[in-house]
Amino acid sequence: MRLLALPLLLLAACAATPPADEGWEKSLADWHARAEKSLRADNGWLTLAGRFVMKPGANTFGTGEANDIVFPKGTGPARMGTLTVAGGKVKLTMAPGLTVRKEGMDLDELFLGTDLERRDWVTMGRLAMHVIARDGKFILRLADNESAVRKGFISRVWYAPDPAFRVQARFVPYPPGRKLAIVNVIDEVSEEPCPGYVEFELDGKTQRLDVVGEDEGLFFVMRDATAGETTYRPGRFLYIAKKPEPGKPFELDLNRAYNPPCAFSEFTTCPLPPKQNILKVRIDAGEKYPPRRAG
Repeated sequence: MRLLALPLLLLAACAATPPADEGWEKSLADWHARAEKSLRADNGWLTLAGRFVMKPGANTFGTGEANDIVFPKGTGPARMGTLTVAGGKVKLTMAPGLTVRKEGMDLDELFLGTDLERRDWVTMGRLAMHVIARDGKFILRLADNESAVRKGFISRVWYAPDPAFRVQARFVPYPPGRKLAIVNVIDEVSEEPCPGYVEFELDGKTQRLDVVGEDEGLFFVMRDATAGETTYRPGRFLYIAKKPEPGKPFELDLNRAYNPPCAFSEFTTCPLPPKQNILKVRIDAGEKYPPRRAG
């Protein structure tokens, strides 16, 4: 999803912590299960095996060292094919005798879509790949569904549910057109829509988070005082599926803070929290770090 920022204001009168209840705890457990299943899925974050910025023109790929794009050893033939970047498009041409599979068909040549929101995956046995266009560059993402990272992964790790981190908050819109500079883990900067912010009370003080991205919900990139101690140092994500009515109190459940893809794979480019989303308070809730791995 694209990153946006949106304000949310919390009234002191609404700062009471909701009591724990079985329905809430079951809902949170079900959400944990869905997050676990998504992470473990084919072509998911645990399977990523390469991220390659392609040059204009022909880009040969395969496991052989002579290729422009070198896939991990043991994942396929030395020369698998060519990706040609020209005219704003990417054409995949397989080496003689080889095919990729897409939507139930075996193909030796095709143009690949480049929309990150609608990933145009093609598969080759244990491998899958798709292309994204970003800032004038075309990037190949490779997934290996038999990767050691996926096989060695045991589980995500979560704090115990804590109703103290179910806080009352308010969403405050910014004037239309506001942008927010977001830096990712490889120092790329993008200007993202910033529709508003939320404010809430925690540890006796008012906290504020800018929203990142513009869709039907609210997305936050945040860091708190647990970062680097019990949680992922660069920060965590939080998402509310439905945007609340401006000025109307709503429940912000910090127990649903979760790790970004970069906590699981080196082949991702996650956004870092803007300075205003780095909180001094501890949020001992949500996902911990590191995850459990074999060995």
